[in-house]
Amino acid sequence: PGLAARDPRAIRAGLGLAVFAALVMAGDSTGERLRRAFEPGFAAAAPPPVMRVEAWATPPAYTGAAPVFLASEGGAVTLPQGSRLQVSLSGGVGEAPSLALDSNEVAMRSLDRASFVGETVLERGGRLRLTRDGRQIAAWTVTVQADAPPRALFTEPPARAQRGLTIRLPWRAEDDWGVAALRAEIRLAARPDAEPHRLDIPLPGGNPRTAQGAAQPDLSAHPWAGLDVSVRLTARDGAGQEGQSESVTLTLPERSFNHPVAQAVIALRKALSVDPTAREPAWRALDRIAAAPEAFEHDAGTFLALRSARHRLQRDRRPAAVDEVQAMLWEVAIALEEGRADRTARALAAAREALREALDEAQRSEDTTPEQRAELERRIQELREAVRRHLEALAERLQQQNAEAMPFDPRSRLMDRRELDRRTERMRDAAREGRTEDAQRELAELEEMLRALEEGRVASPEQRQRQERQQRGRQQMGAVQDLVRRQGDMLDRGQQRAEEADRRTGAERRQPQRPFQQPFQRPGEQPQTPPQGQAQATPDAAADARRQRALRRALGELMQQFGDLTGEVPESLGRADQAMREAGENLGEGRDARDAQGRAMRALMEGGRQMAQQMQRQGMGQEGEEDGESQDAAGSQQPGGGEGEQGQQQGEGRDPLGRRQRDTAGAQDNGSDTRVPEEAEVLRTRRLQEELRRRGAERERPPTELDYIDRLLRQF
Repeated sequence: PGLAARDPRAIRAGLGLAVFAALVMAGDSTGERLRRAFEPGFAAAAPPPVMRVEAWATPPAYTGAAPVFLASEGGAVTLPQGSRLQVSLSGGVGEAPSLALDSNEVAMRSLDRASFVGETVLERGGRLRLTRDGRQIAAWTVTVQADAPPRALFTEPPARAQRGLTIRLPWRAEDDWGVAALRAEIRLAARPDAEPHRLDIPLPGGNPRTAQGAAQPDLSAHPWAGLDVSVRLTARDGAGQEGQSESVTLTLPERSFNHPVAQAVIALRKALSVDPTAREPAWRALDRIAAAPEAFEHDAGTFLALRSARHRLQRDRRPAAVDEVQAMLWEVAIALEEGRADRTARALAAAREALREALDEAQRSEDTTPEQRAELERRIQELREAVRRHLEALAERLQQQNAEAMPFDPRSRLMDRRELDRRTERMRDAAREGRTEDAQRELAELEEMLRALEEGRVASPEQRQRQERQQRGRQQMGAVQDLVRRQGDMLDRGQQRAEEADRRTGAERRQPQRPFQQPFQRPGEQPQTPPQGQAQATPDAAADARRQRALRRALGELMQQFGDLTGEVPESLGRADQAMREAGENLGEGRDARDAQGRAMRALMEGGRQMAQQMQRQGMGQEGEEDGESQDAAGSQQPGGGEGEQGQQQGEGRDPLGRRQRDTAGAQDNGSDTRVPEEAEVLRTRRLQEELRRRGAERERPPTELDYIDRLLRQF
């Protein structure tokens, strides 16, 4: 009752407002909160976290096996040798746990106050126990699978291959987890303690557990060629273990030499392989060979090489000097056996490759440096000297062999000293000015001229006759192409006449017919009252009939010429002749000839392919020309058709020529007519580019022609 006197400022109202606000904010939990405020609870302590055990093993990487997870309650498991085992314990209370494999303790490190982990590499099996405070938590029986060494063996005895100078090594290798590498070790039978010659044998992708194959290395250039050797296979697995096969003895194939000096040099080379310490007899034999320079045509390079090998054997006491001398003797023997022209050809190829690499490097850089320009000039000069020496060697070979002179070919020009100077000067000027593309074009033109020079000499009358037959065959293939094109034009005209007749018929049907008027007749239909018992041919059909008869005569001449050339006429050309005769009769009588013309087209295309195949069998195909390329010659330029077989496929949505009809209901152009160019077509394109670059380099041509060539090159 005295609260108002004791609280003159009405602070009690604020307290009531605060209680009201608290009740509003508590909402539905007001009663529960008031109950907890007046009824204290005495809850038990929180239970300790649950103990959790995890164990897993990771096999070695070379096995390719996935990790293996062990049951947390224990059990038995089999793991590859070398697997890494990890055991993790988290939760629970007590001291740090202990892990033991039989009697060997495995250290466990602490991750935090309640988590521990232990790791070990399994090299042997046993009983794995996890204990804590003297109580066993989990136990596993671990069995370790030992990694067996790989096996390698010869499936057949090694021997010389049936063709060439290679040896055939049929092998087989296997391992429980996969073979990592395989090699063949070859030891000289006369010196078993010598360092073996090792050959790495490629294996299929990955590390196969079982693989077999046959290696065919060419060791004819090895110093041990012609000597008895022992061969043994060695396989290695991912763990580094090796397994070897039995040793097999054989004789390495060697190249045969006809030049007497080359034979003597190779004999010295083999003697040094058998006894590397016999240096004095070897250099004395080299003295005797060098003392008779007439035996190797007084060649200065051969003489210097022999003297260099002689002094190296006498004065260089390093063991590696014998190997270096053997390499020099091999080069001398090859040079003597192949002749000067082959040596200069190899030197020319090396000079061209070096210049091409220098040009590519200069083109990759944005701005050509003076050092690169100097390097280009040096490479160009080396190429010029290599070309000059090669031309001299070719002339010497022609004089020695008394070969026939090169026939005149208006499409190619003989290379003389002035032409060589012009080419090299243009390349040098382009290199100095940083025009690497022009230098590459000049190099391509030079290579083309060299190739024409190599291929231009006629060796025998048989080759000339073969070339003439090839030329006649190409002309006849061109004639077949022309017949196909002209027959296709006639078929297109027949299709246009039929469509025009259909339009006229539709227009007449829409108009009322007059008395005594006959409706327009479709081609091939019999009129109701035909005058004189047959249809009247239109002027266009009569003209096409004359053209059809002319095409048939041309086909007959072609069949006769091809029969004279090969002795056999393809059957398809005979069917084309019959179809042409039927088409000509139909056109002359005013009937529809499209069916016969279509059959003639298909027979002509088939006949062209048969002609190409027959010419290829008789050796009249072009060099480097494949069957598919020859067969496509008759069908690659057909009007409205695809290329080869693709342009002749019949089916829904196509006309008799195999052309896709765009107005066919539901037809879609899904790219089925697209054909990826073959390698032969890519090569032809590259030859066209080289020819365009060659002609574009001849600046004396008319400006209009040069401009046209430049525009063509930009298209590529």
